[in-house]
Amino acid sequence: MGHGIAQVSAMAGHDVRMRDIDEEIVDDGLASIEANLEGGIERGKVTEDEAEAAMARLDGTTSLEEAVTGADLVVEAVPEDMEIKHDTVTEVESHVGRDTVIASNTSSLSLTEIASALDHPERSVGLHFFNPVHIMGLVEIVVPEQASGGTVERAHEFVEGIDKTPVEVTDSPGFASSRLGVALGVEAMRMVEEGVASPADIDAAMELGYNHPMGPIELGDVVGLDVRLDILEYLREELGERFKPPQVLKRKVRAGKLGKKSGEGFYVWEDGEIVGTSGDWGDE
Repeated sequence: MGHGIAQVSAMAGHDVRMRDIDEEIVDDGLASIEANLEGGIERGKVTEDEAEAAMARLDGTTSLEEAVTGADLVVEAVPEDMEIKHDTVTEVESHVGRDTVIASNTSSLSLTEIASALDHPERSVGLHFFNPVHIMGLVEIVVPEQASGGTVERAHEFVEGIDKTPVEVTDSPGFASSRLGVALGVEAMRMVEEGVASPADIDAAMELGYNHPMGPIELGDVVGLDVRLDILEYLREELGERFKPPQVLKRKVRAGKLGKKSGEGFYVWEDGEIVGTSGDWGDE
């Protein structure tokens, strides 16, 4: 998610510094952005001049202080773990100015709880991007209890300025998008578990019958089955048993079958494309 957020920000004219804990990860992020832009050129979506200008606005570092010093907006996209979120935003705040907005890209964690780690929680807001960031047009602006009106206004200005459509929601478990999306995804997994239909047929039903661009099983593979499991466990704790993770999902994650990023989830993936179906459901 981080490199996608960096890409759309640079393409909108912002100077961007990407930071990760390892230099190789930073380099991979920059390479992914370059590959995305090259693909955009091939499809006629991006000109060579636009791609070159975007890359020129991007820089990478492993130093958090170097990355955030002087920034107007910081967007953290660290793993979905509250302790890591708290440590990150606290360190960010120690290096930025009083007017810097500190945003969190989280799909389910409480923004109010994340903001509570800050000395000035009124500067905190949620910017929930969708994957792949450079293609998906939606950003969910999640408003914690402590956020000031000025912070929320600046969040809207930023989202609109990178040519995305904002939807504003109050901080609640799963927000709007994750809560609805996960509910559909978990029911689709239960249908697979019960032998109602194959993953491919369930996905086709939603794509062709409801005009979804991607079916719920494939989407789970793309997002990451470990991420789906974490969200479900959190929502179950907050909202009840209707979000209980199905056993088939737990087995996949325990086996390291996390979806597209690991090469296998409910589907088998090669070079970012589905080449078959995992388990007992036959091939595509």
